[in-house]
Amino acid sequence: MTASPPDTPPIRGIARRARQSRLRRRVGSVARMVAALALVGTIYAAFAPGAPAQGAPAPSSDAAAGKMLYDTSCITCHGANAQGVAGRGPSLIGVGDASVEFQVTTGRMPAAGQASQEIEKQPVFNATEAQQLGAYIQSLGGGPVVPEGSDLHSGANIAQGGELFRVNCSSCHAFGAGGGALSSGKFAPTLSAASDRTIYAAMLSGPQNMPVFGDNQISPQEKRDIIAYIQNLKNDRSPGGFSIGKIGPVAEGLVIFLVGIVVLLFAMLWIAGKS
Repeated sequence: MTASPPDTPPIRGIARRARQSRLRRRVGSVARMVAALALVGTIYAAFAPGAPAQGAPAPSSDAAAGKMLYDTSCITCHGANAQGVAGRGPSLIGVGDASVEFQVTTGRMPAAGQASQEIEKQPVFNATEAQQLGAYIQSLGGGPVVPEGSDLHSGANIAQGGELFRVNCSSCHAFGAGGGALSSGKFAPTLSAASDRTIYAAMLSGPQNMPVFGDNQISPQEKRDIIAYIQNLKNDRSPGGFSIGKIGPVAEGLVIFLVGIVVLLFAMLWIAGKS
């Protein structure tokens, strides 16, 4: 009967070296992974912080000056970050430069308090300061912006603008842009003294009771056409006769009726006296 030979030292040595080899391979894989992660982290730390700093635009001088004006005149009602204050003033985030330009240049803002409708009054800020305030609000959340320049209607189609005005604007501002009454004591103001930029800003921002006419509803060119029609009304000499403020045919018909009745009465008295 033969006994099985015991494990010899060479066989045990081979098994031990195999286990050590597997361990070294695992340790080597972990070391390579750690080295790769360290390399990626080093590259990110070296380059990533500099990329946003180069791509982020620095605040403009207008925005910085606008913030100073905002902190002294607007912060009480609209909050430290223009987020609005309950019961005092709405948020200005996203309203854009157009809304600021309209409200500030027409004197509607700053306002003494909240009302159903702010009326136009003498502006507190000049045009440059209004531009600075608009730049600051624009930097906070973007929004609609009025195109550059003061002449926004030259070369536009007055006839097309008249059609657009009658469809979209005349129901509130009247056919002659003289303004008109609305519900709850509100009113649509006259456009007789409105500048090109004021009208354009109003269409973009929709102040108070006015709806917003975005570029997807009325294109920039159509806005220019409407402005051309409104400005043309200021030079229209009413070849049909005295317009009575262009407040509509009902008022004109009433005046004609009353004047006609008075003339007829005087004519009747004159005829009676002669006879």
